[in-house]
Amino acid sequence: MSWTLIALLLLPLVGSVVVAFLRGNDRTAKFVALGFSLVELALAVVAWVAYDPSSSARLQLTSSAEWIPTFGVHLSFGVDGIALVMIALIAFLMPVVIGGAWSDKLPEGRSASGFFSLLLAMQTGMVGVFAATDVFVFYVFFEAVLVPMYFLIGRFGGPNRQYAAMKFFLYSLLGGLIMLASVIGLYVTSADKLGQGTLDWATLVTVMKDAPTSTQIWLFLGFFIAFAIKAPLVPLHTWLPDAGAEAPVGAGVLLVGILDKIGTFGFLRYCLPLFPAASKELAPVVLSLAVVGIIYGSLLAVGQTDMKRFVAYTSIAHFGFIALGIFAFSSQAGTGAVLYMVNHGISTGMLFLVVGMVMSRGGSRLIQDYGGMAKLTPVLGGLFFVAGLSSLALPGTNSFVSEFLVLIGSYPNQPVFTIVSTLGMVLAALYVLWVYQRVFQGPVRGTALLSVAGGPGTAKDPERSGIKDLDKREIAVLAPLVALILVLGFYPKPVLDVITPSIGATLSEVGVTDPVAQEGK
Repeated sequence: MSWTLIALLLLPLVGSVVVAFLRGNDRTAKFVALGFSLVELALAVVAWVAYDPSSSARLQLTSSAEWIPTFGVHLSFGVDGIALVMIALIAFLMPVVIGGAWSDKLPEGRSASGFFSLLLAMQTGMVGVFAATDVFVFYVFFEAVLVPMYFLIGRFGGPNRQYAAMKFFLYSLLGGLIMLASVIGLYVTSADKLGQGTLDWATLVTVMKDAPTSTQIWLFLGFFIAFAIKAPLVPLHTWLPDAGAEAPVGAGVLLVGILDKIGTFGFLRYCLPLFPAASKELAPVVLSLAVVGIIYGSLLAVGQTDMKRFVAYTSIAHFGFIALGIFAFSSQAGTGAVLYMVNHGISTGMLFLVVGMVMSRGGSRLIQDYGGMAKLTPVLGGLFFVAGLSSLALPGTNSFVSEFLVLIGSYPNQPVFTIVSTLGMVLAALYVLWVYQRVFQGPVRGTALLSVAGGPGTAKDPERSGIKDLDKREIAVLAPLVALILVLGFYPKPVLDVITPSIGATLSEVGVTDPVAQEGK
């Protein structure tokens, strides 16, 4: 039994409780939360080193304890390469989020201890989702993670936070209830075949591959709808722009950087291996939704006037590429999709943070309230540009590698869907550069800047501006993200080496022929 995952699960939960009791001492609460997140990051490094990509074991770092013996439910945890990179991403982003939210102005009556306590509780839930190897335990974490995010949005968010929080919660709860019906169906199906029901993931993979296609399709749909809402795929995406716009910046980073990945992870861990026949049967439908999402999300991102909603719509487009890579049934595309999940968390997380830094200076999230800001904050403008270039997948940045793998891997099996999806690359350049130009280029203008800066004369004399460039803390928060954008852009091999064997195992469980493997024969 490995205790590494148990420690990764329990540490942020303990930190959440400790920080919650520091109400009234916000400075201490921040340092304690940061300390717990850094120790969690160190534990994630230990897990990464302990994981052996060359091992034949499907899951590693496993542990299990009996929980509900009547239904054969165990508190079982373990990781493959896909889950490991997501847990590592969570551990990496959490100190960044805490550092980024250090000086945030919270709504009246809200304490920093409550905010940071909820962030750490979120971390426990997200690690549990990716580490669970019992389907029922996965379902419990899938639903439990909604609670801290609901309060983060509803108590600490923007003007329409109550509406956004409720919409987020109801959409996700509905998806979870539909998935619960499929979880029960899995249990009943396994009982018919084994004589005793089980919800152990590895056992169900073996049991379900021989289930009738009609049964697989119905059970697949229950999981797929829940994951499509979480991802989100069009047309189940409408909660994300509202939640992303109203969430505080730190919670928004976790929302678009990690929480949404539960959906795409669910496709890989549950939909494909448990329902292989249904996955192949319904792949054209999923691919159609993915391509529609790429184009639709990109077009709406171009027309946004709200910077936070802009980031949310770019994420909808990116998740279309991830779904394309997963359901193309190619090792290259699948590996690219998982790498895309990691890179999207880094790039969009940074984009969300720099948007928050713009808002903290101008007091507005509307694009038209800004202009020429690079003259006042050249470092912030430069780092916004770096985040934007990564988001549009410029060669040399992290996202280019993943997008390239998705497209080149998807083309042999799905040439039409792949060709159409490339339009999203053109639109990405349009929406990123268009926003950057309006906010940072040209003369200093816009009510958000001039009201703080002290009038049009600021454009000629930036030193007189009341708007300051990034301070040392903000640079320290963004520097690790810039480093990863560049490192993974030029040398993604360490991450690819962890992901690739697990993608190969997933395709083997689905029983599809990998075109790359065929070409290598």
